[in-house]
Amino acid sequence: MGSLEEAEPAATEGPGRERAGRPLTLTPVNVEGWRYCTSKLMNPYSGRLKSLRAAWLSGKTRPIEYRKKQLEALGRFLDEKKSDLFHALHEDLRKSAFESEISEVAFTKNEVMETLNNLDSWMKDEYMSKNLATKFDSAFIRKDPIGVVLIISAYNYPINIALVPLVGAIAAGNCVVLKPSELSSSTERVLTETLPSYLDPETFTVVTGGPEETTKLLENKFDYIFFTGSRNVGKIVMTAAAQHLTPLTLELGGKNPCYVDESCNFQNAANRIVWGKFFNAGQTCIAPDYVICSITTREKLMPCLQKAIHEFYGSNPRESPDFGRLVNNRSFQRVRALLKSGQVAIGGETDESDCYIAPTVLVDVKESEPVMQEEVFGPILPIFTVADLDEAIQFIKRRDPPLAAYAFSSNSKVVNRVLDFTSSGGFCGNDILMHMTLVSLPFGGVGYSGFGKYHGKFTFETFTHYRASLLRGMGMESFNMLRYPPYANRNLGLLLSATTVRRRGICTLL
Repeated sequence: MGSLEEAEPAATEGPGRERAGRPLTLTPVNVEGWRYCTSKLMNPYSGRLKSLRAAWLSGKTRPIEYRKKQLEALGRFLDEKKSDLFHALHEDLRKSAFESEISEVAFTKNEVMETLNNLDSWMKDEYMSKNLATKFDSAFIRKDPIGVVLIISAYNYPINIALVPLVGAIAAGNCVVLKPSELSSSTERVLTETLPSYLDPETFTVVTGGPEETTKLLENKFDYIFFTGSRNVGKIVMTAAAQHLTPLTLELGGKNPCYVDESCNFQNAANRIVWGKFFNAGQTCIAPDYVICSITTREKLMPCLQKAIHEFYGSNPRESPDFGRLVNNRSFQRVRALLKSGQVAIGGETDESDCYIAPTVLVDVKESEPVMQEEVFGPILPIFTVADLDEAIQFIKRRDPPLAAYAFSSNSKVVNRVLDFTSSGGFCGNDILMHMTLVSLPFGGVGYSGFGKYHGKFTFETFTHYRASLLRGMGMESFNMLRYPPYANRNLGLLLSATTVRRRGICTLL
């Protein structure tokens, strides 16, 4: 799901979520300040950011009434421009209205409503426990806005990935620069031309362009950066952020495993796997990247996968209005090359002129082949065989932690073993994608699949500084005398008694 292009050939690493388009000539800002002063003076975005900074310093975005007004305006945008957004998504990705509604517009609207419903409680000071030394004080956490934040979005879910972080950034009281992906150009145009008329232009702006423009944008100082994209570009963004010590969230990708046990309802499992894998033509960061199972399980699963594909998309998926396309020719070329791995068991048909690759299942794939080395990010599902569950778990553990992991079994102990002994950003047992539909659950990666989290309250928290605060009166100075010089052992004992944390439930006999 990112808007910068890769600096390395696509085959060297999985695509994350922004691996298609023109080649990247994106140079990270180096530690010595490479052309730093000159570029800062000539930076085309410095004026706009100066205005946003002034609005931030004025305190305009802090009142809850202002935040709610902006969120309500964002909700109106989603309602009033829904048909324009559907049309743009179809132009960019051949995305059906059904998929556009549930994964883009309705998904984002739910975030808006959840935030409006809970913002009062989220913003409240949280009063904390105190020790004896602070018994008469007020200890609390103040929820402060961070400042001017940058959101760099991605092409595969260009509404969802752009606006869900925006919801939290607005709710937290920040000024925002939004950089949509240039690859989903129709959606980028709708966001650029219409969204600013709904939101306050003094506190919100949209920046367009490709790698060159984004490089210039990243030369500026932000108070937080939220990036969704691939690992390689994530490293570049992180390097740029380091020049200003800017904190950031990286939502990256990974090879999401899907373990299928010998004990399960194979047709139900196949239906859910096919839906999750080929939704949005496989361009989903948490799609199952490969199935891992025994040979016996594979033989039982294959006809069920074939049946599900036929029932969902017909005998010729190219004619199905419910099956999307890859975003552009570069993405098509990269994904088509993966068909050389293993053996095509289902599908395999392609049409370069239409950026079309049929829903495809590969068998007999080897770990060393490209389809098992890089993130597929397209409608190809390799099936990797192992001897048993233990070998599957060891295989998953040897690889970088993915953004999601899946396990199918009628035996809950099997599902829980995969959950207990593997690591991933998120986990879903006996289904695909559904964990991310809950605003109550955090969404984010771990290790190489990213860091930071969002959705619901977690988005608000991401763009909020939790400020430790203690308020006390000016009186009762005799209590404070215990900590002042000249120091005395008697005072030390009293001070420790008033501040020491003791373990509960343990009685010490003197």
